[in-house]
Amino acid sequence: MESNGAFTALDPRVCEQARLSRDARFDGLFFVAVKSTRIYCRPMCPAPSPKPINITYYGNAAAAEAAGYRPCLRCRPELAPGDGAWRRGDEAVARALKLIDQGLLAEQPLSALAERVGLGERQLRRLFTDRLGAAPIGVHGTRRLLFAKQLLTETNLPITEVALASGFGSLRRFNATFLEAYRMAPRDLRRQTVITQEGTLVLRLGYRPPYDFTAMLDFLRGRALPGVESVDDLAYARVIGPASAPGWLRVSAWPNGEHALKLELHGVAPTRLLDIVNRLRRMFDLDADPHAIAAALSHDARLRPLLKKRPGLRLPSGWDGFEIAMRAIIGQQVSVAAARTFTARLAQEFGETMAEGFAPGLRHLFPTPEALADADLTRIGLTRTRADTVRTVARAVLDGRVDFRSERMLDDFLARWVALPGIGPWTANYIAMRALGHPDAFPADDLVLQKAVPTDGSRMTAKALIARAESWRPWRAYAVIQVWKDSMGAAKPPTGKK
Repeated sequence: MESNGAFTALDPRVCEQARLSRDARFDGLFFVAVKSTRIYCRPMCPAPSPKPINITYYGNAAAAEAAGYRPCLRCRPELAPGDGAWRRGDEAVARALKLIDQGLLAEQPLSALAERVGLGERQLRRLFTDRLGAAPIGVHGTRRLLFAKQLLTETNLPITEVALASGFGSLRRFNATFLEAYRMAPRDLRRQTVITQEGTLVLRLGYRPPYDFTAMLDFLRGRALPGVESVDDLAYARVIGPASAPGWLRVSAWPNGEHALKLELHGVAPTRLLDIVNRLRRMFDLDADPHAIAAALSHDARLRPLLKKRPGLRLPSGWDGFEIAMRAIIGQQVSVAAARTFTARLAQEFGETMAEGFAPGLRHLFPTPEALADADLTRIGLTRTRADTVRTVARAVLDGRVDFRSERMLDDFLARWVALPGIGPWTANYIAMRALGHPDAFPADDLVLQKAVPTDGSRMTAKALIARAESWRPWRAYAVIQVWKDSMGAAKPPTGKK
């Protein structure tokens, strides 16, 4: 067996064991390339196992494709969850990958990506080659082609729209690139595909198990804004913008126990598909590696039984950063139920209203910063102080003093937010947790955490809690979610203070 030198996250012996056992927990953490067929597969591919002498392991799809391998048509590498370890936290590679996921290289050169993460172009290229086995442009290209492959396989979208949805400016360029990379034309792949759904656009969003989708829905249901969102026991649905061409989506579990969520889209332009998928992958935390997170946190005696009880608990993020910021501000020092009531009023009063019958139970888009910057918010019951903070934040977002840019380092993000009047550490960290999905955000001022982490009935200070949580890095936000979930029967989470 040969292992790729660029892939160092897992020992080759672990890769071999995971491949032979078809362990879904390792899905997306490495890929199996077969020299005799020039095909690369997910570790849980159902095809007969090749001989070890014919195998090369790669840490990501881009590295495998850079070496000349094509994705397997049977196990479909495009459905594998991303390697969350590379896309989480504040390392330069992680921040660059998030920007690539957002499509930055589709419109800007590599120099722009390097500038956004504070590196030189050559240094960034070298980092990617050393850490991932592929250049940034290669990662971007693989990402586009795999998404196109998924759309060709799972949808009835015309090939021209598939090209646009996957970030290609022209059909000719898309056809040529696809043919060069995969040795077949897009139309030939579609001929091998049986597509049964009609009307609604349906996509699979893969994750690595365990995944507690019920707990995710419970969290979102308790905070759902009537008219903007709808959450029942089976699914999450919401209106999505822009106001000029609104659509809506529904997310539920994929049938038959497959390790994936089912995304149903209505009224959405093809050019928005990749952004929607990326938002939902962050919102539902689909690229997390629960095995690695549990291994890091289970050293703490307080967290160990929680992780064992709920191994699939994920970090719930949000659809839109500004919306999460408004929820956090309105939720300062009040219960979750009260915050939901006031935020729902905000959406109904200042958000765009859809036509009657637009979608079941969905009528409102969440208001934009422009709509709230000078709004009279006291008429929905907000205190004058809270209304001032909402308007201040809306203006700060418009003038760029604060933002939700994924390449921001956590300390920089927090410093920008706490510099605003009415925004303290709890609010800033809560926004980082749920708007960015940052794994190490930590609202140490949270009353529930301060009371629930100790087991002797005492209450920890924020300073003591920060010291206790130092060993939880870089997964402190996951520890927060575990403690909040465990405390729901005894206290109302998550109520914070500025």
